[in-house]
Amino acid sequence: MGEEKSTRELICETSRDVKWIVRTLERMEDRHADFEGRLRGLEGWKQGKVGEERRARQIGAGAGGIMGGVVAVLSRVLFGW
Repeated sequence: MGEEKSTRELICETSRDVKWIVRTLERMEDRHADFEGRLRGLEGWKQGKVGEERRARQIGAGAGGIMGGVVAVLSRVLFGW
């Protein structure tokens, strides 16, 4: 079997491990915050694109409705339909 470690060695080793874990968690949190910021930016950009597309469809629908009305009036006036 291996040589047993003293209490002092175990405490030192545990302390090193804890410090390493703390540093790793801090890096993970920093990375998470960075990813979170990127995600929020992409969501905002996507919402803007969706809004632009919706506005374009609404304008097209409105223009189509107006043109349909004009055609109906002209048809009534010119052809008596």
